[in-house]
Amino acid sequence: MPAPSALITGGTSGIGRATAELLHSRGYRVMVTGRDSVASTQLPEGVTAVRADARSLPDIDHAMDQVRERFGSLDLLFLNAGVSRPGPIESTDEDAFDALFDINVKGNFFTLQKALPLLNDGACVICTVGAGEGLGAAMTAAKGALMPLMRSLALELAPRRIRVNTVSPGLIDTPAYAKLGVSRDMIDTWARDIPLGRAGIPSDVAEAVAFLASDAAGYITGNDLTVSGGMGVHARA
Repeated sequence: MPAPSALITGGTSGIGRATAELLHSRGYRVMVTGRDSVASTQLPEGVTAVRADARSLPDIDHAMDQVRERFGSLDLLFLNAGVSRPGPIESTDEDAFDALFDINVKGNFFTLQKALPLLNDGACVICTVGAGEGLGAAMTAAKGALMPLMRSLALELAPRRIRVNTVSPGLIDTPAYAKLGVSRDMIDTWARDIPLGRAGIPSDVAEAVAFLASDAAGYITGNDLTVSGGMGVHARA
């Protein structure tokens, strides 16, 4: 019996990369996609990297062709590709708005649609949602759209025993913050308000993804797993 197969979008850095490394170490055949050059990703030997922009349907088709050629089918689809464009409504331009919805919503929707013929019955789909509140109306709307989308898909795909869940990372120390101009001092300041007293690291989320993909989570679908160190718990008390 072949080893389980996984496709991770947005898998060349941060949470996606940590998940690729973890799953590979546990015997998965892993393919990742990334928008930038994948030639220097330094992923573990045996992990396949494919250049693909999540908002481009031809790129998604190319990634699926690679999955079909190398794996034949998929046991896990981790929809991790996403983009952040925080900011109030006054400063959100059309390009930022389009990027938020084209990558976070359209990209995830059509990646899953095009992966459906490759997903084995009993496979697992996981989508990174993340926090949107407090980061601007457009970003909150784009991230918020993913929750009902994944819950609806959990119902649609249940007859094939395909489980669909989401993970919502809190403050996770990834390269994305540097790209947004967030300093190390700012991350450390934010971390002081987290009940567990630290910012998360990508492997914290990778472990949550691996759990949801495992047989141990075989009766879990249509749910969101928050990985935040307790951030936001007091607000819901």
